[in-house]
Amino acid sequence: MNLEKVIFGFFVLLAATLNFGFVYGEIDNLAHHNEYELFATVVVSLVATVLKFGDRTQIGAVHLATSLVADLQLIAATIAWTYAAHVSADGVTPHAMAGVVSLAIGALLANLVSVVMLVAETLSFQRR
Repeated sequence: MNLEKVIFGFFVLLAATLNFGFVYGEIDNLAHHNEYELFATVVVSLVATVLKFGDRTQIGAVHLATSLVADLQLIAATIAWTYAAHVSADGVTPHAMAGVVSLAIGALLANLVSVVMLVAETLSFQRR
């Protein structure tokens, strides 16, 4: 068993599951989305991105691209929530929350592509 691949797979799957946990619920209901879970999702996604830098293959490049897309959308979601909570006079409205969750859903799609690629890569691996 390759420990590096185990750690890589762990962070890819953890990023996707945390992201799913954050977006699950009514899109505009603040009570269904936790800011700490969004923070954890961003941190784990960034760690997964760092782990993807070492792979020099074509599939590694696509893994990195999906991770960068997820990071960008999660950071944008964090900025949108921070703006709504601390700058906007209206606070975190259902409209603002829907925007935050929509960005996180885009990141979830990128994470799911990465998970599918990971599974496909694993299934195509042949022992020597």
